[in-house]
Amino acid sequence: MKDVHVLDLGCGAGRDCYVLSQLVGANGSVIGVDMTKEQLAVARKHRDYHAKKFGFANVEFREGFIEDLRTARISDESADVVISNCVLNLSPDKTSAFGEIFRALKKGGELYFSDVFADRRIPPDVAIDPVLRGECLGGALYWEDFRRLIAAVGCRDVRTVERRRVAINNPDLEHKTGLIEFYSVTIRAFKLDLEDRCEDYGQAAVYNGTIPEAPNAFDLDDHHRFVAHKAVPVCGNTADMLSLSRYAPHFEIIGDKSIHFGLFDCGSPPTPTVGNAAAPIKCC
Repeated sequence: MKDVHVLDLGCGAGRDCYVLSQLVGANGSVIGVDMTKEQLAVARKHRDYHAKKFGFANVEFREGFIEDLRTARISDESADVVISNCVLNLSPDKTSAFGEIFRALKKGGELYFSDVFADRRIPPDVAIDPVLRGECLGGALYWEDFRRLIAAVGCRDVRTVERRRVAINNPDLEHKTGLIEFYSVTIRAFKLDLEDRCEDYGQAAVYNGTIPEAPNAFDLDDHHRFVAHKAVPVCGNTADMLSLSRYAPHFEIIGDKSIHFGLFDCGSPPTPTVGNAAAPIKCC
């Protein structure tokens, strides 16, 4: 990831930041943001060690709130990639948090995060329970509300990379949550002017096999695998994700948007679900 600038929200003790440090290399940078002074103290304690051991002094840790990244001196359109790991569900103001993420992302930048989602809206008594909150269940977003929220801040097509059911192996917690189903979902979202449906323009994408970690095939999401040097039909949104983001050097897009053929044939199943709620996790 050459010349890539990454923002880690809720960085904690900095472990992910130090992994990212090696991925972005000397020309990239990583900023970790956390609201907890004690966690940041641990992260900063090991900064010199990692720089000396692995050769990259490219990590910085800042105190601030993800709902207002200006508190951490994060500028507009300064990040190529924003990541977080089970942090956004803890935010008391998720609308502001996602709005700040898309403010900080560059045009074509990517939000790549994992979090807990629910198949319905969390009742108030469950949401405020301190144990459920701490277990990242009380603050879980209902998928459809997340879809609406992220569309409102500028992303009308989010992609699921991975999804699995969260098992609650505690009778007391199961009693409190009732019939709510929780899912751990890894999501990829781009700051691009995408359409809210998959439209067919007769385009195809060819992966050049040039990403070092993926020489044979690249997985954009859980239903787009691009085998190296093989043309794959794609919708207009997917074509834009691959050609207008940091992935552009690794792909060739065949065709343009001069002719429209209607909705893209998403195949089967077209609309997988989170629990029993129809949720367009997969787009095409």
